[in-house]
Amino acid sequence: MSSTPITWFEIGSDRPEEVERFYADLFGWTFDEQGAPGASYRVTTAGGEQGIGGAIRGTGGDSPNYAIFYAEVADVAETCRRAEAAGGKVVVPLRTAPSGLTLAHLLDPSGNHLGVFTPPAG
Repeated sequence: MSSTPITWFEIGSDRPEEVERFYADLFGWTFDEQGAPGASYRVTTAGGEQGIGGAIRGTGGDSPNYAIFYAEVADVAETCRRAEAAGGKVVVPLRTAPSGLTLAHLLDPSGNHLGVFTPPAG
């Protein structure tokens, strides 16, 4: 049996407009509103041809905020700086694994947890 790939992600937020701006500023994602006000669903292609698609779902405060995914970036330290400038927080500072992989964990403005990483060279 082959493994099942992850092909979609969703970020729930009680402040979807602010979270949309955060991800647009941090990763350059664009969003297309799909749904009536109050039932907000903002679809993104996120990583283009390499990444998976996903969406931000406005929760209206009726469910907890949630998210966890890792985005591959060129420079983890610079991404952490930009995340803080865009209203996020670094919760696990940049670290380098023995393999050479660098990573950090961030919070978006809604408190959703995400990771960023740069794979080992070569």
